[in-house]
Parts: sequence; C-alpha cells; structure tokens
Amino acid sequence: MAGFIDTSEFRNGLKIEIDGEPFVIEYFQHVKPGKGSAFVRTKIRSLLSGRMLEPTMKSGDKVGVPDIEQKDMEFLYASGDEYHFMEKKSYEQTFITAAALGESKNFLKENTQVEVLYWNGKAISVTLPNSVDLKVIKCDPGVRGDTVSGALKPATLETGYSINVPLFINEGDVLKIDTREGGKYLTRVSSAG
Repeated sequence: MAGFIDTSEFRNGLKIEIDGEPFVIEYFQHVKPGKGSAFVRTKIRSLLSGRMLEPTMKSGDKVGVPDIEQKDMEFLYASGDEYHFMEKKSYEQTFITAAALGESKNFLKENTQVEVLYWNGKAISVTLPNSVDLKVIKCDPGVRGDTVSGALKPATLETGYSINVPLFINEGDVLKIDTREGGKYLTRVSSAG
C-alpha cells in the first residue's frame, strides 16, 4: 500500500485499496443529512474479480492507496485461458487470465495497444482504447428495401463476440466498436464490397 487517502478526495476512476484488495470508484456521493454526521455513498469495482460493492463510509474516513503501476503494452495472442501482452520498449511479456479481463477480452485482437494495470508487481487488468476497429465475420445479409428505422441484427466479430448492428452491415465490413459501453456499434469504417 502506498499511503492513505481521505473520503473528501474521492472522484470517479480513483483507485483505492480496502482490506488488501484494489478497487476503482465507479460512483460516489457525499451526503450531509440534517441530523447526524456526513457520510459518503460509493459504488466500487474490484480490480481483481470485477465484483461490485456499495460501501457507505463516514466523512473523514481514510482508505488505502494501492501500489499500482500502468504500462503501455501490446496484445500479442491468446493461449487457452491466458491473454499475453508485451511492453514495446523492453519486450517484457506478461499474461492476464480471461476471468481477470472480463468483458475486455471481447475487444482484443492482435497488436491492440492497451494499458496493463499492475498491482504489487502482478498484471491484473487492462484499459482498452475507447474504441476498436473489428471485422464482421458472420451476419445475415441485408435485404434490399428493408429500411425499418432503428432495426438491428446480430453480427459476430473477429474476436468471436456478438453485437447488434444495423441492417445494412454485411460480412467483411470493418466496424468501430465502443469498448466502454459493452461493445456498442458506433459506425462502419470500411465496407466489404
């Protein structure tokens, strides 16, 4: 642990340590009731397991600052349950399990640039770019004249992940996918035809 931080310094995205486990603050709210002392409601996500907790802390409580380091790395390949990454400068390699990556693994293709998060010297998670370009490998063909506004169909991307896309998307198209909102379709980058 690299010190302590007061609840008055909380902000979204801040990494904290509680009971020897690193968390990231997803949401917080300072509450000053008419009676009683002020407190802070929080939603925090474990950086190890991904589980969400909603602890309430007294105003002025202190929590730990985790010993965290971020390194710019490149995704190399997946081997079974392990996803391998390499630091570009030192060629140092590490891996993260599929369980630790969670939803992030759905958007990783070879040579994707990511930030790998290290806690106590061990790689525990990745921060993806806000969007990635992925190729559609399987989807039903669009039917000419089918112009229902807002209609969607399923498409399988090159990583094996399925998302809903507009009817005009075809196999071979390259799509820009938002990695922050669970793989939401943004736009078509290039057409297969």
